[in-house]
Amino acid sequence: MQLFKRAAVAAATMLLAVGAAAVPGAPASAAVNATYKIWVWNIAGAKMHFGSTTNGLIDAAASSIMNRDADFVALNEICEGQYHALIARLRELNYPADESNFARFTASNNAVDRCAPGDATQPGGNAVFSRFPLNGAQRWTLPSDTSAEQRNLTCVSPTAQPKAHFCTTHITTNNNTAPNGNKYNANQLDFVLGKMEAFHSAGDTAIIGGDFNAQPHYPRLNNWYSSSLNVANNNANTGAYRELDDNDSGNCLGYGEWTATGTPGAPPPCGGSAKIDLIFARQSRLVGAYSGDSLSISTACSGIPATADYPAGSCSDHRIVIGQATVSIG
Repeated sequence: MQLFKRAAVAAATMLLAVGAAAVPGAPASAAVNATYKIWVWNIAGAKMHFGSTTNGLIDAAASSIMNRDADFVALNEICEGQYHALIARLRELNYPADESNFARFTASNNAVDRCAPGDATQPGGNAVFSRFPLNGAQRWTLPSDTSAEQRNLTCVSPTAQPKAHFCTTHITTNNNTAPNGNKYNANQLDFVLGKMEAFHSAGDTAIIGGDFNAQPHYPRLNNWYSSSLNVANNNANTGAYRELDDNDSGNCLGYGEWTATGTPGAPPPCGGSAKIDLIFARQSRLVGAYSGDSLSISTACSGIPATADYPAGSCSDHRIVIGQATVSIG
């Protein structure tokens, strides 16, 4: 068994290196290109599932991760027990190259009796998973939104490609004005953007996926989106990043497909529900075409009653978001 595990880890490391398409004879510090498939889902693990690991949610998530052949996975609003259950299920499905080193969890609150009814000690938070073995996670607490929840940013790197980073975050909905004169949600977005830019300044490449609680056309994302994106549905941008679904001319160019049920905070430019779950990569690191999509919400979860926003059995009030991009690393 140990020999098999070592062989699997070595094979995964080799595939990562081969997929990078290094130039023959180039120095070790030369940039390489790598293509990654990203998978992101806010599972409403406490709000809708109360921490359940047996109602179909874990199987729905694991099956989609496997079906979409995801390299990096981000989950928001996941309870710690659900995190461990998903680790176990992905091991059974032979998802990771190294089953002892492919997932990280960061608590953001104690879920106040929602992750485990009758027990207010189980935290909820964010999690990342990787097909590849990982270095240790980097974690930051976001600026306070005055609530008890300590929202965070979590980033991981493959051991075979330490200059590549995959991150997730879940931004507050608090749109009130903070003491510094900015909105609480804008303060958190600016903090996360600063960390992404710090990776870039160090010569590294970062991709981030998560629940930004902001639609693409909101002004507080203008310093994220690249100034090269200037279309009717998303303009006045001053940033350096592209969202992997912002080139979707078949649905809403510059905006992409909706991801969240419920009443939008502001009308989406093409109508329908809101897009708030996003995957960003720095435009200067993108190589060639990139793409993103959102998937229909599974209704295979038991014990979830119908509401005005979603039908009975819905596994979340958010869609899964997927993306693929080739990026330059180093």
